[in-house]
Amino acid sequence: MTPVVNPSLHREIAKFGGGDVSLCMNCGNCTASCSISPQLGADFPRRVIHLLQVGHEGKLARNVDPWLCYYCGDCSTSCPREANPSDTMMAARRYLTARYDWTGLSGLFYKYAWAQVGVLLLVGLSVVAAFALYHGPIVTSHVALNTFAPVEGVEFVDRIAAVILAGLLLSNAFRMAWSYLGGTAMLKIPAGVYLKQIPAFLGHYFTQKRWARCDSKISRTRWITHLLLFSGYVSMQVLVEVLLRWFQTDKVYPFYHPQRLWGYYAAATLLYTTVYFMVARWRKLEPMHRKSELSDWLFVGLIFFTALTGIIVHIFRLSGMPIATYDTYVIHLAIAAALFVVFVPFGKWSHLLYRPLALYLVSVKDAAAAKANA
Repeated sequence: MTPVVNPSLHREIAKFGGGDVSLCMNCGNCTASCSISPQLGADFPRRVIHLLQVGHEGKLARNVDPWLCYYCGDCSTSCPREANPSDTMMAARRYLTARYDWTGLSGLFYKYAWAQVGVLLLVGLSVVAAFALYHGPIVTSHVALNTFAPVEGVEFVDRIAAVILAGLLLSNAFRMAWSYLGGTAMLKIPAGVYLKQIPAFLGHYFTQKRWARCDSKISRTRWITHLLLFSGYVSMQVLVEVLLRWFQTDKVYPFYHPQRLWGYYAAATLLYTTVYFMVARWRKLEPMHRKSELSDWLFVGLIFFTALTGIIVHIFRLSGMPIATYDTYVIHLAIAAALFVVFVPFGKWSHLLYRPLALYLVSVKDAAAAKANA
């Protein structure tokens, strides 16, 4: 049966920030310069570019190679035709994120800046409006944050939102697995194969250790910086989603208390890493920063301002400034809500799940094939 191709696929990828794949002449320089290609095959990353050139969107949708690329930029630096294969791999990740997303919002956000900015503003203003209408009593004699914003109510809304966003992200992840493993063939793989590979998934998820295989010093620095960002993000999520009643309290703990130290660590790592990434993008310090999409700036910017406003809330609270504390708290939640609603299931943050999931699915497929041939 002749495969159906989409001759305009390369133009579609360009809308997601990709390079001009028509420039690629399949010389192999990208493969030769890629330090992880020996583990991924002699046609990595060329096979993705080839699929784009011939318009085979079905095979591309079933391909996880874009998630196995760590965007060091070495392939683009060595490309004699300036086809920018690293940008193409990044664009392919955005394209695949849109393919997995059954709501269609990911594609809308990536291709149209106005849509992404509009939804971010809508979510943020909705939070402000909700507090304007439903806040608790405003105490001005002292800071009473839990009176203005009862922690039980904030916790309830947080958890409802977390369940919805997790459901969206996990359903999209299932679509990724269904596509890569061959649809109904996925159901024929023994459960033991899936279970045996879980430690590999957890190892990649929490350490991103495969990043360390990239030979360049820049890649190792980025690996450590991303680990710090990840640890700060996980810390913030645990404090907000699991330990909010312990974390958001009107009681003032001493500096050395675990509640304050953990919060300071989360804020410090998020501030440091986002400033690092923003400066790197602004100054184009690395090959990967030669071209930045609006979503890249919005992502790191929102994380930065989430952490910054959280620190400011804490400073106002310790300084005994009630109105400033309440107002900044609302701004903080508005920014955080916009960040999570848009970027967790539909944008850049989703790669925290998709990348280790891709590695997990590859190991599952290989293990299933080995078991079938045994």
